Amino acid sequence: MWIVRSMPLPTRSAANEAHDPMTSRETFGSRLAVLATMVGLAVGLGNVWRFPYMVGQFGGATFIFLYLVIAGLVAVPALMGEWAIGRHTRLGSLGAFEAVGLPGGRGFGWILVAISWAAVAYYTNAIGWVAFHGLAQAATGVGMGFDASIILPPEDGFSPTSTGLQFGFTASILALQAAVVLRGIRRGIERISTIVTPVLFTTLIILIVRSVTLDGAGAGVTWLLDFDLAAVTPTAAVAALGQVVFSVGLGGTLMVVYGSYLGDDVDIRSTAVLTIIGDTSAGLLAGLAIFPAVFALGLEPAGGPGLLFATLPEVFSRIPFGWLFGFLFFGGLFGAALLSGIAAYEVLVASFADVLGWTRRRAVRTVYGGSLLLATPPMINLKIFVPWDLTFGSGGQTFGALIAVVTVGWVMDRGTLLHQLAGDSPSVWDRLLIHWLRWFVPAAVMVAAVWWLLTDVLGIIGAA
Repeated sequence: MWIVRSMPLPTRSAANEAHDPMTSRETFGSRLAVLATMVGLAVGLGNVWRFPYMVGQFGGATFIFLYLVIAGLVAVPALMGEWAIGRHTRLGSLGAFEAVGLPGGRGFGWILVAISWAAVAYYTNAIGWVAFHGLAQAATGVGMGFDASIILPPEDGFSPTSTGLQFGFTASILALQAAVVLRGIRRGIERISTIVTPVLFTTLIILIVRSVTLDGAGAGVTWLLDFDLAAVTPTAAVAALGQVVFSVGLGGTLMVVYGSYLGDDVDIRSTAVLTIIGDTSAGLLAGLAIFPAVFALGLEPAGGPGLLFATLPEVFSRIPFGWLFGFLFFGGLFGAALLSGIAAYEVLVASFADVLGWTRRRAVRTVYGGSLLLATPPMINLKIFVPWDLTFGSGGQTFGALIAVVTVGWVMDRGTLLHQLAGDSPSVWDRLLIHWLRWFVPAAVMVAAVWWLLTDVLGIIGAA
């Protein structure tokens, strides 16, 4: 068992003093900006194509109820813990775990950085798919429509057209992410988050109005929100647990580095609750925007990429002014995915700047080149992309989340953790939360890891 005590922060050379995050760390400018940034980070591609489908498959409103309960019991405290690590150390993943005393913390930090780098690469490819489909919808509106599916990687083999398009769009989106990250927290990440996040929710509401007013849309609403008490099963509960871990952005990387930019006046507890509410709301709104239209047109409510890149374009092609709603949908989704991609980019930049003493510009350039190189293999075909996603996305994220919650519950000094969570006046509930983070949350993340292994990797249990 690890000794529960604080360890001093790593010493830094005089040459790196100017980069010392403890004295020069930029923070978010306002509480509203914090919430917009955190919700924008949490809402990504998975919320739009995976959460609504799982709601329909695991009992509709029953799954939503299970998800909310588990999010409150697991995601909220885990999120608090990751932010507490970041704010206490004022470091990204590469230095934070070592700073709080995790044995082998620097090594674990490098592993998480490597996972993040590989994840940035393939995730940016997927953002490119979304952008290309948005352009296709806009082109249809001016009579120049084209087949957007040509950018998708083939099942196997090699397509020069697909790979070339993916490379171009990935390079461009990485450049956009680099431009935002290069401007820092307030002028870059915070500013774009406060624009994109409200636009995303507004777009979803517009799409919901169009979707639920189609003839036959009621069947989709029923499929999505029907309450079935018999659906409260262990399988549904574990599926909800897995979705919670993957959806929120836990993983010892994104939320740790964003936590390092939280001001001391930010209430971690209330912000965590509001972030989970925003993340869950986005998933529900996406479902209401998608499935009523799918059912109204008699299409199959497929899950995963098939829903996003096959079923929905068919929906938009068959409704009046569908190109406009298609453009709004893919545009909003692009914004949500971009914010998650920017956060992953920042994980790497912050780590290199914090620990290696690099300037932000040097770190941004290095991350750009490495990301473009790593993005190339999963462009080739789905036989490479899917295992890449399972390894560096779902698997890597679960591993990082486990490292983070174990560090919070068993390594981080209790007094320090209490101060980060509750300031100078912790309540009895705050002290009970420490025990909850120590025992229950790590066990829950382990269950999510086993679920991922049995469903996505081994296929022993049918995945949603």
